[in-house]
Amino acid sequence: MNWAFLQGLLSGVNKYSTAFGRVWLSIVFLFRVMVFVVAAEKVWGDEQKDFKCNTAQPGCHNVCYDHFFPVSHVRLWALQLIFVTCPSLLVVMHVAYRDDRERKHRLKYGENCRRLYQNTGKKRGGLWWTYVLTLVFKIGVDATFVYLLYHIYEGYDFPSLIKCEQKPCPNKVDCFIARPTEKRIFTIFMVVTSLACIFLSVLEILYLVGKRCRECFSSVQNSRQVMTNTLSSGSNLMDSNNLKGTCKSTPETPAPSYSVAIS
Repeated sequence: MNWAFLQGLLSGVNKYSTAFGRVWLSIVFLFRVMVFVVAAEKVWGDEQKDFKCNTAQPGCHNVCYDHFFPVSHVRLWALQLIFVTCPSLLVVMHVAYRDDRERKHRLKYGENCRRLYQNTGKKRGGLWWTYVLTLVFKIGVDATFVYLLYHIYEGYDFPSLIKCEQKPCPNKVDCFIARPTEKRIFTIFMVVTSLACIFLSVLEILYLVGKRCRECFSSVQNSRQVMTNTLSSGSNLMDSNNLKGTCKSTPETPAPSYSVAIS
């Protein structure tokens, strides 16, 4: 698996993320990808070879191993990391689409034309919905894989002794898992980091929705304030015009003539 490509993808989407998104990326890369590459593959590298059963019956060892480990933890986590990081590529592609549309608009109408986007990487309009939908998808992927891990292996514990009665085993056979404590620790660690990523994604959705609602409320208040100011200025103008009209319509009393004044 090309982890360098995954690192470049996470680094590229980091500049379009919020503070919660950057923390999420750090947890995914440092505590999930790095731990997976450095330690997890080595812990589960010899699980089938060191899975021992107290029998020499041909095929019994393979059947018991397949019964208790139907899917490898390493492959399941690799699939989870791929699915949980690929939605970030949609955000990068959407921003690239905006940049290309802005470039074609300038080529058609000139460099001094009105821009389609003030900032192509700003989460407004369709990009906001794309970002929120990717967060919902990430939450769904992590929650699904946490449940699958619990359902397939019947919990996150690794017992030292396993009883196997699968055919072609002649009877109940005792089987032993290699390094069960070490596997238990790494399994719990990966589950906890998945739950932490789910929590951060939920917080990021609440932050984006709250910020959008606050901006809408502020725009409504500003429009009402502008309307109120317009109405008040118009009423003041009408009052001043009425006052001027009243002053002009008032007739002036002519001064009495000299003879009337003497008499």
